[in-house]
Amino acid sequence: MSYQVTIETVVPQPFAAVRRKVAIRDIAKAWRPALDQVWDFLVRNEKLRAGGGHNIFLYHHPARREDAMDIDFGVQVPHAFTGEGEVRLAATPAGEVATTLHVGPYEKMSDAHNAIHAWCFANGRAIGGASWEIYGDWTEDASKLETRIMYLLR
Repeated sequence: MSYQVTIETVVPQPFAAVRRKVAIRDIAKAWRPALDQVWDFLVRNEKLRAGGGHNIFLYHHPARREDAMDIDFGVQVPHAFTGEGEVRLAATPAGEVATTLHVGPYEKMSDAHNAIHAWCFANGRAIGGASWEIYGDWTEDASKLETRIMYLLR
């Protein structure tokens, strides 16, 4: 799949999240238990589910790419709220981002990340301290899964 990388200016987007410190290789094991806590919280706080928020993973980039990073696993919400337990209010960063849309199985999403890294290198743009993935509506047909990927630019 070829990826079209575009530049956008974004505003902060609130979401309910549980934070974990995770090595890249362990993300597949860490996301579900964290996200389950968020969804349990949202079931008890129905007004936060207005608008059908999507799952969102916010990666706080470490100084060295191979180091474990803080990741907020969460769900978009329409407004601020008071957290409970490990579930807290988080927000995506504001600013200029490089973004692309991945369509297809999640296992192939690294291709989209690599496309953004390659675009930044080719265009002399530096990646900032965060990136995030916004997961589209679920479908059993993995070829139709959509995930918006955004990298904050410096």
